[in-house]
Amino acid sequence: MITLAEGLRLPTNGLDYTILAIYFVVVLGIGFAAKRSVKTSLDFFLSGRSLPAWVTGLAFVAANLGATEILGMAANGAQYGAYTVHWYWIGAIPAMVFLGLVMMPFYYGSKVRSVPEFLLHRFGPSSHLLSSVIFAVSSVLIAGVNLYAMAIVLQALLGWPQWVAIVVAGLFVLAYITIGGLSSAIYNEVLQFFVILAALIPLTIVGLKRVGGWDGLTSSLDSSHGDAFLTAWKGTGIGEANPLGANWLTIVLGLGFVMSFGYWTTNFAEVQRALSAKNLSAAKRTPLIAAFPKIFIPLVVVVPGLIALVMEPTLGKSKDGLQYNDAIPVLMRDLLPNGVLGIAVTGLLAAFMAGMAANVSSFNTVFTNDIWAAYLKKGREDRYYLKTGRVVTAVGVLIGMGTAFIASSFSNIMNYLQTLFSFFNVPLFVVFIIGMFWKRTSAAAGFWGLLSGTLAAMVNYFGLYKQGIIAIPSEQGANFVSSIVAFVVGALVMVLVTLVTKPKPAASLAGLVYGSRSPGMEELPAEGDDAWYRKPALLGWGALILAAVCYIPFSF
Repeated sequence: MITLAEGLRLPTNGLDYTILAIYFVVVLGIGFAAKRSVKTSLDFFLSGRSLPAWVTGLAFVAANLGATEILGMAANGAQYGAYTVHWYWIGAIPAMVFLGLVMMPFYYGSKVRSVPEFLLHRFGPSSHLLSSVIFAVSSVLIAGVNLYAMAIVLQALLGWPQWVAIVVAGLFVLAYITIGGLSSAIYNEVLQFFVILAALIPLTIVGLKRVGGWDGLTSSLDSSHGDAFLTAWKGTGIGEANPLGANWLTIVLGLGFVMSFGYWTTNFAEVQRALSAKNLSAAKRTPLIAAFPKIFIPLVVVVPGLIALVMEPTLGKSKDGLQYNDAIPVLMRDLLPNGVLGIAVTGLLAAFMAGMAANVSSFNTVFTNDIWAAYLKKGREDRYYLKTGRVVTAVGVLIGMGTAFIASSFSNIMNYLQTLFSFFNVPLFVVFIIGMFWKRTSAAAGFWGLLSGTLAAMVNYFGLYKQGIIAIPSEQGANFVSSIVAFVVGALVMVLVTLVTKPKPAASLAGLVYGSRSPGMEELPAEGDDAWYRKPALLGWGALILAAVCYIPFSF
């Protein structure tokens, strides 16, 4: 899944390890501080719905800024060039804005504790149980990716045995989530956001200086890879060839609509951060606040991948040499002095732990509330479910350690994740979007739409693409196609099943479908929330316009 070349060992010393040790102490300190606020299961799973928007907003973006983002997108930058910005400006921002403006009022207003629980109210137990199982499986798979990737990286950079890295990071994540619940995870994610930036910003600045600034970087890449390498849209016409192996239609529909909306609007590891906000206004602003730093993340993730390609022209050229996944570690090795090196290593570790913690905290919520309490152990006292949540956290970490090795057959870390998203998130998005905007959609349609969409994506990927029956130039292109197939099949099945089955009574859909309202959606803004600069519509449109403007330098 992710391999690093030999010879990447970093010259760390006592100062670097001291910085790393301080970080671990602070992480545990935050966990113990958060413990004082955990008295009920709602406190443990959703921070008692008490957190301000700026905290949940930073946690929202940090939960996504894991190892897969940093190493994977830097690798994509080195491999695909400026095409990688599509994952941010069309593959994230529109969906984050849609979540904040359109979907959060339904999520938060219905007072559900999880994304699958929303399906319980909208469609019924069958869709609820299926989505809960699907999400539980995908969350531990993704949590395991972060653990395994971190072990490989720390073995290459610091010489730590893989099992030591897995045990150390896994135990720290386990400790601070078990102690302080979601509040501990979220406040640590805010800390991790700044630690990650403190690691990546110096790396980018020093790297740009080394290659002669932006002009030197673009000049070098134009001469070695052609002028299309630093454009986002050139060569994406239907039938044209480009490194990404995708045309504008699959980019816009597959990535920009289906995969993006499927991930950002239904992935509970992200939505959980917004559900922990103190009121509806803060919940709506959570993904909108997160959108602004997300717009600029390519500057410290994709650009270093381009810098590494100039500094190490052999990157990705041979199996035995440096691979695209080595982009960030190569820059750390060649550019950073001790002390700053310690911050960079801590930033990488923080990224791994943030990604894992987001998935573990969402896994314990879904498994405890949507599987254990809903179907296996109903009607117990709240203290029982609080204890169960802590036990399930430990189970999730242990399973994550084991599931990581499933991904070993994938050559690019982002290919693996995008494959998972096309299987699990896209079909869920189909069910949500149709069920939310079409009142007639029946309970049976929700179940069969989710199941058929998931199976269709798997059949397309494993049965058609992997067997060579259909020719797609790249893994990423195959994932885009799988997403489109999952969406189309799921939507068609939902429409057909709805037409031959009985819809739910309109009275039971209040606050669950567009055009209806629940009492929770009537909540008035708290004092100060009605200020002009906090208005969700302004934040949302501002993010969309800014993302569109960012495309201009990469479009010609």
